Amino acid sequence: MAERTPPSGETVHNRIAMLRAERGVSRRELADALEVHYQTIGYLERGEYSPSLHLALRIAEYFEVPLEVVFALRPFPRLGSAPQATDASAPVPAHGG
Repeated sequence: MAERTPPSGETVHNRIAMLRAERGVSRRELADALEVHYQTIGYLERGEYSPSLHLALRIAEYFEVPLEVVFALRPFPRLGSAPQATDASAPVPAHGG
């Protein structure tokens, strides 16, 4: 069996809990769909277990998002703290004085 706690520096961060909450999916429902034990979902969400590549791809496929939306090597920025993307075609406000 794979180890539960990843070695230092090998943590894989994820947004599984956020994606589940957005879609109203329980841990058990996700686990059933992925054919894993429901506790595995908890371990993943808490960062106590890094998924295999196969499981990571299946999770992204389940949520119908790219892998990078679910998993990252660095912590995800908190919602609302990321800089706003700008539209290059939008006019730039004048700041005159």
